[in-house]
Amino acid sequence: MNRSAILRTERLVLRRWEPDDRAPFAHLNADPDVCEFLPGTLTREESDAVCARIETHWDERGFGLWVIEVPGITRFAGFVGLAVPRFVAPFTPCVEVGWRLMRECWGHGYATEGALAALDFGFDALGLDEIVSFTVPANVRSVRVMERAGMHFEGEFDHPSLPEGHALRRHVLYRLARPVATP
Repeated sequence: MNRSAILRTERLVLRRWEPDDRAPFAHLNADPDVCEFLPGTLTREESDAVCARIETHWDERGFGLWVIEVPGITRFAGFVGLAVPRFVAPFTPCVEVGWRLMRECWGHGYATEGALAALDFGFDALGLDEIVSFTVPANVRSVRVMERAGMHFEGEFDHPSLPEGHALRRHVLYRLARPVATP
């Protein structure tokens, strides 16, 4: 398996993280609009710790979250990719497709384009049988990305990392099975 996989789509380059990505990643994680459906914004130190976990995931599993680069527009639009959730739920263990983009990069289809590339990688290169995605029901932008990527609503669950009564605890779960090849 290619541990430094670079994916290219029509408009995007999905690549491994570099040291210069930490500052824009911290900016992304400090934006309250970007983090509206997350438990909160992150400090620079917290953001750097997430970056370190992303790299560890790549090193341990051979896949992970890629930086989204839009050639000619921005070197860092956010991230998209595959990760193994660190919590236990009825649908785990699993591999999740996820994304987070800079606010100025919303509305251009980058999340969908990147998610489709990540899904293809998961099914073709990793041989996964299925991939999930989840978010809070109010995050309609991400739900639309899941639906555009061909994922199907599977149900709802309470995110075990968030305490009982937390406004973001309830999540929707989407799933996509490996496409069946036709002869």
